[in-house]
Amino acid sequence: MFKNHTLRGMLGGTLLAACATLAIGLAPAATAETIDQVKQKGELTIGMLVDFPPYGIMNTENQPDGYDADVAKLLAKDLGVKLKIVPVSGPNRIPYLLTDKVDVLVASLAITPERAKQVQFSNPYSAAQIVVFGGKDLAISGPEGLSGKRIGVARASTQDIAVTKIAPKDADIRRFDDDASAMQALLSGQVDAIGCSTTVAAGIARRAPNRFDNKFVLMQQEMAVAIRPDQPETLKAFNELIDRNIENGELSKLYQKWLGAPLPALKKS
Repeated sequence: MFKNHTLRGMLGGTLLAACATLAIGLAPAATAETIDQVKQKGELTIGMLVDFPPYGIMNTENQPDGYDADVAKLLAKDLGVKLKIVPVSGPNRIPYLLTDKVDVLVASLAITPERAKQVQFSNPYSAAQIVVFGGKDLAISGPEGLSGKRIGVARASTQDIAVTKIAPKDADIRRFDDDASAMQALLSGQVDAIGCSTTVAAGIARRAPNRFDNKFVLMQQEMAVAIRPDQPETLKAFNELIDRNIENGELSKLYQKWLGAPLPALKKS
């Protein structure tokens, strides 16, 4: 009797040990985070728009260029790895990231609650501002200053919506077919000011130096590096890279180079 009990105990223990070993063998291996994979392979693959100037363009040598390209180069340099830029489009940016075709996105991706359900966003590295832009002698510092003024906007644009929302009832909002038409109206004196992006404003300032300036910001959309979900160490690494390059002024230098203005104040995610 004793021997039978002992034998059954030994067999039971052996069986439990075998099952445990099998379970360990079948358990999925922990997936390394993107930042670890990047360091291991010595290369950072970044998805970037190349048809969204001045953030992303193709230069005369048919290579990706622009503000986002320079940011990508800065991030790779700080990580001590090579850089590979993969052109993406607006619709396929996030799918490319989620299917591992790229490591991260530096693709003019504005932070929105809907997108945050699909990806992690780093602290912002850039912002697109919509401003009221007009003659330097024009006293406008806020919405009330638009009273009685002729304000040009591109019809049905973000700036049209923003100006219409805050302008006093006696403001004369004049709608044009596009930004170029609104710009020409400002240059020719048909309007006192326009609502436009800082990119458009910088273009006007280059054409007509010292005639116009930004009056106030209508709205700001912040852009961030997009990272696959559930990667805390990768998120931490890119946040540290971005924060450091904001503090040391490198990102502001790049923003000034491509957008003609200092980097706007950015809120951390």
